[in-house]
Amino acid sequence: MTYDPTGHLLLTPNDKDAPARVRRLRELGLGERPEPVFDDFAHRLAEMTGAPFSMVNFIDENRQFFAGLHTPEGTHSGSDLGAAAAGGGGVGRFMARDHGYCPHVVVRRKALVLEDVCDYPRFAGNPVVDEIGIRSYMGAPLIDRTGVALGTICVVDTDVRPWGRAGLETIKAMAAELMEQINRREDGTL
Repeated sequence: MTYDPTGHLLLTPNDKDAPARVRRLRELGLGERPEPVFDDFAHRLAEMTGAPFSMVNFIDENRQFFAGLHTPEGTHSGSDLGAAAAGGGGVGRFMARDHGYCPHVVVRRKALVLEDVCDYPRFAGNPVVDEIGIRSYMGAPLIDRTGVALGTICVVDTDVRPWGRAGLETIKAMAAELMEQINRREDGTL
């Protein structure tokens, strides 16, 4: 576990690859604006997993940006996810980098399944639990052909979810599918 100089546990992992990721996201033109193709992908991911919320999430040094977003309401504002949810304003496209679980997936470079986030002290203390009511999470990294983890795809629920092995395989397969789309886009064949 990582601790800050005062000895407190850091909930967000140290991300030494952030500068390379930011450069690569800029090269690809990703992470700055919502894109209908990513919204469609997030909608399909929600349908496949039965999750009420799903995202295509690109992470820079300071924030997370949901270039693709599916919510039960189907509306997406440009506000901060945590602040919007706490204020009752719905889910937005931005979230602080220290909120949620996607930064862990990017640093780990492996899928993460939390059927009940409260079962894991490191994750139960995350601001999304109290501010938004997140109880379960499943995400997989989007690793491009250069080896850079650009972000994640993920699903979340306000209820405990038994994602199981099938959920893990689904999220990993969907991440691979989206990376194929991003590669084709970069090659100009999409």
